Amino acid sequence: MTAGFPAAADRIRASRARLAVRALEAAVDRDPTLRERQGEAGLRHLLRDTDGYLERVARAVASGSPAQVREWAEWVAPVFRRRQVPMDDLIVLSEGVRVALAAVLSGAERAPADAALDEGIAVFRWHRGISGDARKRNRLLWAVYKGG
Repeated sequence: MTAGFPAAADRIRASRARLAVRALEAAVDRDPTLRERQGEAGLRHLLRDTDGYLERVARAVASGSPAQVREWAEWVAPVFRRRQVPMDDLIVLSEGVRVALAAVLSGAERAPADAALDEGIAVFRWHRGISGDARKRNRLLWAVYKGG
């Protein structure tokens, strides 16, 4: 855990709560419908989960390896699926984390964080394709298919 930037990881850990709030605010600013889809309880759950996400990003920054975030994304995708959180919302949240990290990371320290977030987004995009989140259903075609 010292191959990357351990001091930057410590800064992320020290301000995780503040960064989680900023990341969720940035995600809601980027996609205002997130607030409507998730509701108050869903946003609180996302805020709590963002804290764990930031811990994984801190590990990735400390180790210099994006595998920490990629593995975390693989593990949590079924949990979010069960909670009926679309993968697109997690992608928006990941971009919010990227925005929030700008407050504590310098230029060179951002490279492993960005790589880790890109790995997480790639996993969420892959799971989005599996679950059908990637496209909205055409009501007419669905009615024809279902026969009603």
